[in-house]
Amino acid sequence: MEEMVVELNSGEPSAPGSDQGVAKAWESVTAALVSPGSSLSEQDRLNLALLCSQGLGRLLGVWLLESLQVRLSSSVVPEFWSGLEQPQDQLEERDRARVLLSAFQTLLDQLEPFLSGLEQLGAWQAEGHCGMSGPGPGALQDRAFTTIRALLLFSPPAVLQQRVLEFYSRTFSVYMSREGGEDGAEAPEGPDGGACSGCGAPAPHCWCLEALQRLQQLSLVLSRLQLLEWVSAEAVTAILHRLIEQRMEQHCRGEYERSFLQDFQEWLELVLGWLGKVFATEGGGAAAVPMDPSVPSTPSACGSPVLKQWRCHMHQFFCRIYVNMRIEELFSIIRDFPESKPAIEDLKFCLERTNQRQQLLTSLKSAFESRLLHPGVHTSDILTVYISAIKALRELDPSMVILQVACQPIRKYLRTREDTVRQIVAGLTGDAEACSDLASELSRGDPVTLEMQDSDDEGNDPEDWAPDPTDAVPDKLGSKRRSSDIISLLVSIYGSKEIFIDEYRTVLADRLLHQLNYNTAREIRNVELLKLRFGESHMHYCEVMLKDMADSRRINSHIREEESKLSEEEQPPLALSAIVLSSEFWPTLKEEKLELPAAVCHAMEAYTRRYEKLKAMRTLSWKPHLGSVTLDLELEDRTLTNLTVSPIHAAIILHFQEKSSWTLEELSVKLGAPKELLHRKLALWQQQGVLREEAAGRYAVMETGATRDRLDRGVMLIDSDEERDSNTTTQSEQREEKLQLFWAYIQAMLTNLDSMTLERIHTMLRMFVATGPVVTEMDVNELEAFLQRKVREHQLIVSTGIYRLPKTS
Repeated sequence: MEEMVVELNSGEPSAPGSDQGVAKAWESVTAALVSPGSSLSEQDRLNLALLCSQGLGRLLGVWLLESLQVRLSSSVVPEFWSGLEQPQDQLEERDRARVLLSAFQTLLDQLEPFLSGLEQLGAWQAEGHCGMSGPGPGALQDRAFTTIRALLLFSPPAVLQQRVLEFYSRTFSVYMSREGGEDGAEAPEGPDGGACSGCGAPAPHCWCLEALQRLQQLSLVLSRLQLLEWVSAEAVTAILHRLIEQRMEQHCRGEYERSFLQDFQEWLELVLGWLGKVFATEGGGAAAVPMDPSVPSTPSACGSPVLKQWRCHMHQFFCRIYVNMRIEELFSIIRDFPESKPAIEDLKFCLERTNQRQQLLTSLKSAFESRLLHPGVHTSDILTVYISAIKALRELDPSMVILQVACQPIRKYLRTREDTVRQIVAGLTGDAEACSDLASELSRGDPVTLEMQDSDDEGNDPEDWAPDPTDAVPDKLGSKRRSSDIISLLVSIYGSKEIFIDEYRTVLADRLLHQLNYNTAREIRNVELLKLRFGESHMHYCEVMLKDMADSRRINSHIREEESKLSEEEQPPLALSAIVLSSEFWPTLKEEKLELPAAVCHAMEAYTRRYEKLKAMRTLSWKPHLGSVTLDLELEDRTLTNLTVSPIHAAIILHFQEKSSWTLEELSVKLGAPKELLHRKLALWQQQGVLREEAAGRYAVMETGATRDRLDRGVMLIDSDEERDSNTTTQSEQREEKLQLFWAYIQAMLTNLDSMTLERIHTMLRMFVATGPVVTEMDVNELEAFLQRKVREHQLIVSTGIYRLPKTS
């Protein structure tokens, strides 16, 4: 044999009859290559050696691939589609599954000779048989499979995906039904014992086991043709996506109080068992998967590279769908926090694995603006949702970037509400039920002081530093943003804590002036807690106000003790107690003109003399419209005792002691109060059946004939005006007074400098009005709005951004 090979390769010219020998050798070798199961005979080996000696060995692979392509185009592919496209309405689902498997099996049988020949030829090339060389069996078969896919799946009819999707959907149903049944070897029946829950057929005609067997056979055929991923991937993806979405809607939608990640993981393991059967021979080969369809897939099969890819894909799709659903519900989740904390934790887990932060921010901002930030929602409700958002979004994103960006519309809108500061302060002091979280936040053990927030010193370990996310707004350092608590975030809405301190002074003043005793234990506790937040220096005025209450108690006790030593003739006509205020430290009190009855004025003068005796070089300036009066009313058929009313109500009814009938004009002159005010105040006594209005605006006492029930002892009578009234001026009123102070400076500057720009006016104000926190509250936008108002009132002229005073004729 060796001698013959040497002679053939000697390169000598062949005889004329050698062409026929080469042709016969070609026919013999090619016939052996495409004959399934045949092995080369000794003569075939000689023929192969002859072909190689003539340089024809390298053409065998080209011939096989071209023959495969011709066979595919001419007969194999048309026969495949004609066999698959049988009339669907004439076949049952079971028969359609059989036709699908039969079509691919026929395809494999027709192509198997070519595939085996390529494998054999590649082996010869790898071994260097008869001096052959080439790409090897892997490359040849890759070219063949590429040809098969190109001709078979270039533009496949829709029937293929329909049949594959139907078959895989049924096998999934069968597999999940068997996995959930008590006995995996038998097909379970439906609840009524009629139809099988897996295949849907009547119990006597159940074909669940047959379906799993066909699934395994189809997987083997497609794997041999290297079509498994190409044919199955789209159908499997569609099935899994549909099932995940359905499962999400059924179990997760609207349910915020439990986590679903573990449930999904358990369901995923069942799905991976079915995928192990779909891709049974992929990767690890057929031996890695049990051949018995009734035996579940082993963990080793589920660990194949293909299943790992599908596991990753399912996780990714689950996270994306879950995030989409929770983004739609995020407003409700925030509103229900902390009960919805499990949903927030699941969302955090999924959001870290998807690129949907921007989608969440856009959707949440839109939800806030459409469902929360409009005039129909009370300020306290907006604050409640904002506080819940702080807690929930801090849990979702510890960097608090989502909170910072998504809640910016809330903060901007709250600045436009006039009662925002009052509602926040009421929540801090426990007066607002809707903001009860603020009171607990204020009294927690380790508060974050605002001085710490304002400090530039980070004070953190450099090893703990972490960069901010890319979508962070670069207006605050990350560590400061993460350390901000609820109260700090609420205070930062206005950028100045002085506004809140001033508002708390107003609230504290109202509460102290409205109470009927000197008990300030609750207020002292609140002030001490606020000192931890705002600092002692800022709460100094409030401490003075509380000290005034304690001093007033001692002063009243001392004066009462002195009065008790007087004779009965020297006793004051009325028992009078007073709250002595340090006017420099209390908020501005409302001024109302009221002339009290002579007896009351004499009692006040006596109290003042005793106070001047007790506190040398000091005197009292009375506020007659503030305070409360306790009195008894004796009528002809009834007595009303211990009624507590305002001073103006008491003054009105005391004048009816002089005469039983008064006109509105007479009372207005006597009390020095406007008729409109008196008309409103008289309504209280009319409601209680004490006074009645007669013709021509005259009021008279109803001595008898009252039909209303007797009042209980110790009743406080408050009319509708007093429920809304405050003893102190409002923030807007105080603001207007401060703006008028600014206006005086602005007029002086424009008189001297003729004209100025907005920026220069603001700079000059900061330089010349540098006392107190007022200037820091007046930013450029507020100043511009104030100046524009003066322009509309024709007190200023503006041209190209330059302001000047109008010329006076």
